[in-house]
Amino acid sequence: MLAKESLKNELIFKATRSSGSGGQNVNKVSTKMELRFQVDDSEFLTYEEKELIKVKLKNRISQDGFFILTCDTERTQLANKKNVIELFFELIEKALHKPKKRKKTRPSKASIEKRLKGKKIQSEKKKNRSLE
Repeated sequence: MLAKESLKNELIFKATRSSGSGGQNVNKVSTKMELRFQVDDSEFLTYEEKELIKVKLKNRISQDGFFILTCDTERTQLANKKNVIELFFELIEKALHKPKKRKKTRPSKASIEKRLKGKKIQSEKKKNRSLE
């Protein structure tokens, strides 16, 4: 949990007006939240983690090195800020997740026999069709 808190301190937030429907309220209230995170300047992430984030999330990183997320789904600024923070940590965790390396295994004798038996039955079916 401490890791998330230290990363949260490096986030930059900006509130802007949402687009879309909502009547006059859209023109008056800045509820859309934009989250910016400077990947290279992060003190918490290691060099390898920064490079991994840059590769896996390259479509969300601007030319000046900012990882940018926006949220305008809710009607309040606070709710949108909460959602954008959750999305940020979700994407960072996915980017930093390393899948387990697959161990090669050999098929068991029983599975080989079962497969060959199935092939034999299918072969017999097709042979019988030509005899009819």
